[in-house]
Parts: sequence; C-alpha cells; structure tokens
Amino acid sequence: MPRTLIDRIEDYYDAVPRSVCRTEEHGPLTLFINRGAGWPYYARPTRGSSGGVTVGDVLTMRARQRALGIPEAFEWVAEVTPALATAAAAGGLHVHEHPLLALDRDAWRPAAAPPGTRVRLLDADDADLAMARSVATLAFGEPGTAVGTTGRPELLAAAAAMPRAVLSEVRERIAADLLVMVAAFGAEGPLAVGSHQPVGGATEIAGVGTLPAARRRGLAAAVTSELVRDALERGQDVVFLSAQDEDVARLYRRLGFRPLATAMIAEPLVAPA
Repeated sequence: MPRTLIDRIEDYYDAVPRSVCRTEEHGPLTLFINRGAGWPYYARPTRGSSGGVTVGDVLTMRARQRALGIPEAFEWVAEVTPALATAAAAGGLHVHEHPLLALDRDAWRPAAAPPGTRVRLLDADDADLAMARSVATLAFGEPGTAVGTTGRPELLAAAAAMPRAVLSEVRERIAADLLVMVAAFGAEGPLAVGSHQPVGGATEIAGVGTLPAARRRGLAAAVTSELVRDALERGQDVVFLSAQDEDVARLYRRLGFRPLATAMIAEPLVAPA
C-alpha cells in the first residue's frame, strides 16, 4: 500500500530530530533529547505505535522530562493520534491546535521580496547568522501578525547575548546540510528569517518569523518562497508547514499551501519554577 502524505510527514517528524537527539521510549511515546545546545525538542507518539496514549503515559513522560530538566512538551498530528489531546489535557497540559498545510505544486505562487529588501540563503560562515537567528527569537517572543515595537535595538542586544554554543551548533548543522536558513534583509540587516530541514525527500518550512517592527510588508511570504524554491531544487517532493493560527495560514494558502491536518502542541500553562 502506498504511503499517504500524512504517513510521509509522520516519518519525517520521527526522523528529523535524530541527527541531534538521543531518544528514550516510554510506552507509546518517544522522547527526543537534544545532545547539544540547541532546541530541546519534545515527546511524540512512537512511530508505528497503535496511537493509544493514556493520561498515565503523559504523566510518566512529564516526570521524566522534569527529571532531565527539559520542557514538558508534546507534539503530534491530531488525525494520527487523536487520543493524545484528551490524555494531555487530563494530565494537566494546555493543548493547542495549529493548521498543518502541504504545498500543492500546481497552485504554487512564489512571492517576490518587497522593494528595498533582498532575500538570500545563509551559509555556515555568514556574518549575519547570529542576527538572523535572533530575529526568530524576537518574532516568536511577540507572536501574531500585528506590527510591534521590537526592532533593531532589541535585535542587536539579542544577537550579542546569544550563547556561542547555540550559534556553533547552527553553523555545524548548516555546514552538514541538515539545516537551510533564509533571511530577508533591509538596509541595516536581517528583518525576517526561516528555515527548512530536508530529510528523505520531505522537508518542513519552520521558524518563519519577522522582526515585529517590520511586519505587514510581505517579508515572511518572500522568505517562505525562497525556502520552497530551495527545497524543490533539492528534489524534496513533500514540502509542508504548520501555521500559528488561521490568520497566518491565510498567508501560506496564498502561496499555494493547502490544509492537510492539524498539528498539536501540549505544554504546561506556566513553566515550573
């Protein structure tokens, strides 16, 4: 039986963290634990499991995450593991949904960079890498699509404060072709950023964010377009992403992404002290 698109995406979700993570199996859940200084990842349903996750499984995993000092985070696809939403909520976690969209090649309509900006790939030795990485940090620290006040002064401070180990890991992943980063630049530096991580013919467009003071200019669409162009040139036949909400999903639908499923995230409402 041929694998469905969601099957391909589930294979991807299981494979992509393994280049930087060690794993632990706890019942029907797999815990991904970053071996380096980067993103701490999450627990996910074990690939090929029956999907029957209980509140006890969630509590066991949360206890293990606390013992390791890593976030009590879970991610999954609702249509693949529907029981996990109820179990996570009963286990004291806040559960939220995000539209999961896949690229329709026939509908693909790339967006050009807005006037006065340029969009380009970043290489491992790029002098702007810390600034570009910090754009994402600031963008996701002030979620939404509204124009904000966070701008260049905050960006300079965030880039200066970035731990060297984090930046080194990003450079290593780019050099190893495990990570592709794209940024949109204005006259003074990066304004928007995004990435994709190709594995086995599939890739997820992720981390697309715009410096809050530079929003509503089409920068995220231009960055996404360059990431898709690169992914297709690399021969990735599955290109997908998850959107923060329906407002953001509308931007991606204009580019040619189509709704496929629901990406789920569960985490504590308040991080433990």
